[in-house]
Amino acid sequence: MKVSEKIAQQIVNIPEGDTFGYEQLSITKEDYLAAAKVLERLQKKGILKKISKGVFYKPEISPFGELKPSEQEIMKPYLFEGGKRIAYVTGSYLYNQLGLTTQLTSGIKIASRSKRIKINTGALNASPVKSYADVDDANYQLLGFLDAMKDLKIIPDGDIKSSISIFCYRIGQLTNEEIEEMIKYALVYPPRVRALLGAILEQLNRTKGIEKLKEKLNPLSHFKLGIKSSYLKSISNWNIQ
Repeated sequence: MKVSEKIAQQIVNIPEGDTFGYEQLSITKEDYLAAAKVLERLQKKGILKKISKGVFYKPEISPFGELKPSEQEIMKPYLFEGGKRIAYVTGSYLYNQLGLTTQLTSGIKIASRSKRIKINTGALNASPVKSYADVDDANYQLLGFLDAMKDLKIIPDGDIKSSISIFCYRIGQLTNEEIEEMIKYALVYPPRVRALLGAILEQLNRTKGIEKLKEKLNPLSHFKLGIKSSYLKSISNWNIQ
């Protein structure tokens, strides 16, 4: 089958408004040049629109005109490589989604262990940050949550008391296996994250495995996070202030 026919078949099945790149087209790298010519022809016909270099979408037409892809759709091709997740959205954009801040930001951070990912499409700007662990579909949400715990004091317009309540609620909804994974990843985060996670798990009486967090903390270290004992009763056991 010709490259043009292969691409045409795949594009038919791509929903309107969904973004994609060369890697989503299931073609070899040797076919990229031929694919570029096919995609260029489809753009001229109006079948496809280009967001940025190597990222395209099928325009969705509503009664009010053409709808552009959402921010999440625009970011999607950058978060995956070879069909596998290698990155996730973090920073204020994520913290707003978690309910930790009402502030919206135009600057988005993308965390990845394997590469620096930067987006500048005009409509969307994202800057790269280094993740603390290799990213995959199974752990990216846990890593994002640990990022929020790390940034507790600097979340824009964040309220410490409200944030602790959200942390406790969300962690309380995790399975034992997910908490075990969260503890494992917390060990590679700064000590304040290990202390905060330990205090929350103790408060929730989900104590299995928290001795690993305690072992990795200097008993002489104190963590000034602005948390009162009325917010989290167990903070004194973890040298949190």
